[in-house]
Amino acid sequence: MPELPEVETVRRGLAPYVEGARIEAVTLNRKDLRFPFPRGLAKELTGATIESVGRRAKYLLFRLSSGKTLLSHLGMTGSYRFEALTFKEPSRYYEPRPEEKHDHLVLELSHPRHGKLRLIYNDARRFGFVDLFGDEAESPYLAGLGPEPLGNDFNAEEMAARCKGKKAPIKAALLDQRAVAGLGNIYVSEALHRAHIRPEVEARKLVLKNGAPSRRLGDLAQGVRTVLIEAVEAGGSTLRDFRAADGGPGYFQHRFAVYDREGEPCPTPLCKGTIKRIVQSGRSTFFCPVCQKK
Repeated sequence: MPELPEVETVRRGLAPYVEGARIEAVTLNRKDLRFPFPRGLAKELTGATIESVGRRAKYLLFRLSSGKTLLSHLGMTGSYRFEALTFKEPSRYYEPRPEEKHDHLVLELSHPRHGKLRLIYNDARRFGFVDLFGDEAESPYLAGLGPEPLGNDFNAEEMAARCKGKKAPIKAALLDQRAVAGLGNIYVSEALHRAHIRPEVEARKLVLKNGAPSRRLGDLAQGVRTVLIEAVEAGGSTLRDFRAADGGPGYFQHRFAVYDREGEPCPTPLCKGTIKRIVQSGRSTFFCPVCQKK
């Protein structure tokens, strides 16, 4: 499932080509993805201009001149591509063209600089979905989300307030989208390793009695921010299905310290530990039992 860096990578790839583009026509090749398409979606989109492309947590937000916002979640295999558009910097990675039978949503665009474009949403497993709303407060998908980990509201003090009194493991606390928006299994494992914190540690134990963040929680907040920034700069991580807007993969998987490295030496300098895998809430967790402290 794409996490924040992968979705941000797609957003950055789309923005120069769709911001300012008018939606001339909309084609829906089926009635639903994970959920049915919003009623009247094609009519609502046709004639509107895409003013900006944003991101909140793991959602893409196409803000329209009509005042509406088109929300898109990529699911596991969802991807956007432009038909017959050659990017200035071709991907270093090439894979077969997506099967057109999985092209479910097509937007015919007219851009003031790039001319006519066809933006295609392809999703083989159909775990992705779209929604249309007038105000973000109306969207059930955005309601209650925690702070953006790359935003100004995310810091150690904010984390302390959300971890205070929580008996849940710190990994589970970070995966809770109400605590931090956009984090997933990969980057939580990587951030915990950078902060040298064991994933099973209770979240409340990283908060001091006066409610202030411990030094280790401060290290974790910094670890979360740093690993996400590096992952965005690398274009996200490609494990199986993720593809950037230019059809290429991300490369952060080559920098993984612990994720999917079970049995390999810990990369922390002077650490003699070996990466271990455990299962938490049905998900694999990777960590070093030596340098990640209880």
